[in-house]
Amino acid sequence: MYLVGGAIREIALGGAPRDYDFVVNREEDFREFEAIFSASAFILGKKALQTHRMVFGDLSLDIGLFHGTIEEDCRRRDFTINAIAFDVMRNKLIDPLGGLRDLDKRIIRYPHRQVLADDPLRMLKAVRHFCTLDGFSLDPELVTTIRELKSLVHETAPERVKYELDQIIVSARAFEGLKALEATDLLFELFPDLGALRRMDFEKGFVLETLGHMVDGFKYLKKYGDLYGLDEKMLRQVGYAFLFHDLGKAFTFSYDEEKEAVHFFYHERYSRDLASTIMERLRFSVQETRAVLALIENHMRIFLISGSESTERAVRRLVYKMGDLTPHLIVHSMCDMYGSSGGTENDSTRRVEERCTGILRTYHEWKEEPLPRLIGGNDLLSLGFRPGPLVGTILADIRDKQILGEIKEKDEALQYARSFLK
Repeated sequence: MYLVGGAIREIALGGAPRDYDFVVNREEDFREFEAIFSASAFILGKKALQTHRMVFGDLSLDIGLFHGTIEEDCRRRDFTINAIAFDVMRNKLIDPLGGLRDLDKRIIRYPHRQVLADDPLRMLKAVRHFCTLDGFSLDPELVTTIRELKSLVHETAPERVKYELDQIIVSARAFEGLKALEATDLLFELFPDLGALRRMDFEKGFVLETLGHMVDGFKYLKKYGDLYGLDEKMLRQVGYAFLFHDLGKAFTFSYDEEKEAVHFFYHERYSRDLASTIMERLRFSVQETRAVLALIENHMRIFLISGSESTERAVRRLVYKMGDLTPHLIVHSMCDMYGSSGGTENDSTRRVEERCTGILRTYHEWKEEPLPRLIGGNDLLSLGFRPGPLVGTILADIRDKQILGEIKEKDEALQYARSFLK
């Protein structure tokens, strides 16, 4: 009976594991575990690779069956720091690959090349460990091998890929994680449209790189996420929106020779469509997809209303449009702004921050007293409208006028709608 994997790593680093992995070499040992803990295990996975799991509150125990010797089992594991076993019966550590030494050196190293080919998700898992284990680095040989085997990542189930990306994006070292994905080329293997941005930056000789400012913006994601009270789910939505928000720039580049200005007209729409395809491929939930797409489509709005001529009406319109995604959009804008400015403050960044303060204040007022919806589609149909796009257009117009204070009562909304019938 052996304790293996991440639990030993966490204990060695001074942590308190919540998940414990045991391996045994006899089927009857599963029953012994159940007897020791007076609990029944449930089975995970397919027959050949089944794991028995027991859960106790926020602790879980996984028990798997191994064949051969424990040293051979260790050599099949992903990284040396996870290839340490503890013989429970003999009270003895087994470390055939020097995992304790690598823990001491804070380095993520693989046993051999084949472990990545056997399970290509381990390439992403290496980056996830790099982001979530304090002070660790990736072994240069591991980086080189990932770059060589990167195409194998497509053999991995999309849900597993997304899980690893989720952990990278919300980690305290998200920026370093993005740089590691870039260095290994996994970033462009998973998201070829980001590769198109890299090519455009090189071909056009951009000093402020479209790809570079996006990656740099991840330096500020956790900082401003914490400042504006985003939980992990919200932070993840902002992270994905920021990752995808400029995808459309590679397809909307134009240059005004007279004004010597670069433009990316409507790039947010292109980015939205490209991101939608990516999220469908990676099996994002409907709710998360909607949130990410809304942030991408509106990611320029705070900058557009941050000039001296913008009005409180514009702020209210933004808040009522974004609703509970308002704090998300503020954090997105902070990442975008400081990713572009190199983290330095100037008159422009101060104006945007002041506007964000006002937006957040209006958002809290809206939360305390949300605007009621005055009429719906059935009200318009009862007036004599036919089902179709016009109904949605009129409802949107009424909502906009309500936000601006031009329509306050249901009767006023109905009267406005009747004017279209005439």
